[in-house]
Amino acid sequence: MLPFDVLAVTDPLAWVLIALFGGGTLAERWRPDLARYAVGAAWGLFAVFWLLLAPFFFFEQNSFVEALLALVGVPACLYAGYLLVDGRNSLFVLSRAVAVMGIIYLPAETIPLVRQLLVEHVASQTASLMSLLGYDPTLQPIGPERPAYEGFHAAFYFETPDPNHAGIVYNIIMACTGLGSMAIFAGCIAAVRAPLGRKLRALAVSISIIYVLNIIRTTFIGLAFGHQWFDGPYTPYLLTLFGESDPYMVSHIVAESVISQLLSVVALVGIAWFVIRELPELLVIIDDVAYMATGEDRDTASEIGLLPDTEEAVTEQSTSDD
Repeated sequence: MLPFDVLAVTDPLAWVLIALFGGGTLAERWRPDLARYAVGAAWGLFAVFWLLLAPFFFFEQNSFVEALLALVGVPACLYAGYLLVDGRNSLFVLSRAVAVMGIIYLPAETIPLVRQLLVEHVASQTASLMSLLGYDPTLQPIGPERPAYEGFHAAFYFETPDPNHAGIVYNIIMACTGLGSMAIFAGCIAAVRAPLGRKLRALAVSISIIYVLNIIRTTFIGLAFGHQWFDGPYTPYLLTLFGESDPYMVSHIVAESVISQLLSVVALVGIAWFVIRELPELLVIIDDVAYMATGEDRDTASEIGLLPDTEEAVTEQSTSDD
């Protein structure tokens, strides 16, 4: 247990970050020097944000992976801020993307009413698809074990053959909405300077596909968990591997942590490839991340033959090379 409520600090800090990222990148055109320092400071605060969240992920969420990624994010953010202040103007694109991602994601994360509307919408769509497939799910309010979601009409209840078992409950929460992936794509698409038509096509296709695939994902996980599709002789091994004791959780582990996550990676790579082909200007973000990781400048657009041919893209690329 942590000595203080981390989210009580990180939630308002996140809004400050979005204001700094957004305001700084808006000022880029007429006060680039001032903008560099403002956004550089935002990257520094972003490092503090991830440093605060690392123990929360580890001790409260029991997620070693998320805690490790948060710790990696600390030096990465500090380095991004340093590079931007030092004159790597192309990082304004990534900074704009972060601002837009936050504007999309933070209201659902920090405002209970927005979170409830989104979670209950996904639960309703999941229930509709389950019914369409011939199942009759029982949708009920989420219990007190999920205090941030208590009372949301987004819990699926499934009975088990064991009369001594209380039943299986599958809760729809923020992680089940797909909003994080949508925010990433929307932020990156909005950040680049390119013709509006191409940006709208990339946005419409990527968000639509993520939305539909996410409803299929939540339906699959809910049915697999509720009807125990993946119970088998490997149950004791998976329980040990994932630190679980309830054998009913194995179907959830296989459906979500194995099958769905693997397929999600494949789907997101495919969506990213479409978006990059539609908006090769986005490759400046990949080039910046590669530079931060390796110290070598790259021109990925030229390497793979996806050169922007618009005046807006040329302007952005010229700025990126300053």
